[in-house]
Parts: sequence; structure tokens; C-alpha cells
Amino acid sequence: MGKRPTRRTFVLSAGAGMAAGVVMASAAPAALTPLKVVSFAGLSNVPIFAAQKNGLFTKYGLAVDLMFTPNSKAQREGLASGAFQIIHTAADNAVAMVELAKDDVIIVVGGDNGFNRIFTQPDIASLADLRGKTLVVDAPNTAFALLLYKALKDAGLSSSDYKVHPVGGTPQRLNAMLTDKANAAAGILNPPLSFKAAADGLKDMGSATKAVGAYQSGSVAVMRSWAKANSDTLVRYIKAIVEGYRWVLDSANKDAAITLLADRLKLSGDAAAKCYAVVTDPVDGFAKDAKFSTQGFENVLKLRAEIEGEWGGHPPAPGRYIDLSYYNTAVAGL
Repeated sequence: MGKRPTRRTFVLSAGAGMAAGVVMASAAPAALTPLKVVSFAGLSNVPIFAAQKNGLFTKYGLAVDLMFTPNSKAQREGLASGAFQIIHTAADNAVAMVELAKDDVIIVVGGDNGFNRIFTQPDIASLADLRGKTLVVDAPNTAFALLLYKALKDAGLSSSDYKVHPVGGTPQRLNAMLTDKANAAAGILNPPLSFKAAADGLKDMGSATKAVGAYQSGSVAVMRSWAKANSDTLVRYIKAIVEGYRWVLDSANKDAAITLLADRLKLSGDAAAKCYAVVTDPVDGFAKDAKFSTQGFENVLKLRAEIEGEWGGHPPAPGRYIDLSYYNTAVAGL
């Protein structure tokens, strides 16, 4: 499963109280339900950070242990094995779990389009110039790699025209390009590391989703059996996350949100402000209440069918991969 993910633990505990020197008799505070959650480090975690900052996990009786994965393979395998219960991941990773590993996974929440851009070494004039070059990706057969392959296909390149080097998540892809110029393209990068890539001289070749249109990237996925056995816990988690999205997107919290971004992502004030502008963009920013885009997910399936040849090139109906009943229950209760 690769190296152990970096860990950040968000656990808040209640304490006993005394008034006027007299111990007040009261019921013991309810125990918090522990949850292990795994995500990729980056901008998509801001609603989770907001939920932690504002005590939303505790509000809903949860103790959330957030861990960052080095790559999608480790994340997918850990969810399937029960090492953790919830993942924040690209929606196509959940599809890959169902189709490639035969794991009964469901997507329960949406999020964002990934804010993905294609970066190359500065001497690359066009995507067609990547013929014969090496491309670095996370995993070679899921999510952002497929977006890159689609862009290259539209530029006239076939899969035999380039080499694919899987190195892991966004930090690993950026590092691979900066330390070895033989890695001609990083495939997909997103904020804040896309800002660093540009500052360090890599070339921004434009949006990775331009060729597919609406795209459902950010999502929350769980094992179907776990969701059924822990429906109340899952609904409470979704409530906390949705409230986290609401806090981030509320303009009244702009300054506090930028400060949160700077603190949690270790950014300068200027970089944090740029990230805030990205996630609050009315068209391409975070989806309101983390709403799932059916159209965006249909394009995810179409892309897999076209590039990987899944389902004989004819994508299935999206219903087999999603169950929004938990989300609907959560939002109805807010």
C-alpha cells in the first residue's frame, strides 16, 4: 500500500465542570464516534478544515482522524480493507474500485471539478510536442490520468506515443517534474501547487477538463456495507462537511477562510487569497452544499469508456456507483 500516509488528528474531548466549588451532578458527555478519513493533501480539504475549526465534528458527535494518502492506490486499498471508513477522492477512483477491484463502493457526496490544469516543461510548445516524452501521473488508469490522455488524444497522440510514469499525488508529480526534466509533463496539477509550478517555471497548458466539459472530481466515497451499518454516523459526517462548505462559501467569512487556508496549507497570504478566489468562483468553485453533479459524473463515465474502453465503449447508467440518500437525509436535517 506504499508508505504510511501523513497524519493529522482532529479530536476534541469534553471535560468535567464545577461551579461555586460544588461538583455538579450531570450525565456523562456522550462519547464521540471515531472516524478515520483519508484524503489527498490540498485545496479540496478546506471544508474539512472549516468543520474542524468551527467544532462541527464535535457538534455532530464525531472524532475525525484525517490522514493524507501518498497516492490513489493506497487510498483505494485502505478503504476496501477497512483501514479507514471514508475517503475524499476523485469520483473516478470510486468507479475504478468497482470496475477494476470489484469493491462495492458508493459515492455519497459531491464537491468540485478538481481545479485541474495540465503542466509541462517550459520547452514544450504544444501538447503534440509530448510525442515520445515521459508523463508523470498518480495512478495510470484512473481519474486525472484519464483527463490527460483525453487531452493528448485530442492533440493527435495515441497511448503508444508517450510513456507513463506513475509517481503518486500532486506533490510527488510536481517534485518529479522539478527534479527531472525528462518528465515532460506532470499530467494534472491543482492549487496551491499549480501556483508553485507556474512560479518555478513550468508551463501551464490550460484546463484539463476543457475537452470534457462538466466534470465531477471531488467526492466522498465509502463501502456500501459500511454505509448501511453506520448510516447515522455517515449522515452526521455529511452534515458537518456540508456546514463546512457553507462556512467557506459565505463571504462574511472571507478573511477567516483565507487565514485558515494559509495556516493549514502553509501558504503565504497572497497564495491563500488566490486559493480562496478559486474555491469561491461562482462557476468553477466549490459546489454549493457539496452537491453532486450528475452531468459531471456522466462525463467521468464517458471518459473512462472512451479512453480505457470500459463497458465496450458504452458507459453505464451512473446509479450503480452513487447513493445520494445519505446526503439528502443530511441536507434535509440542516
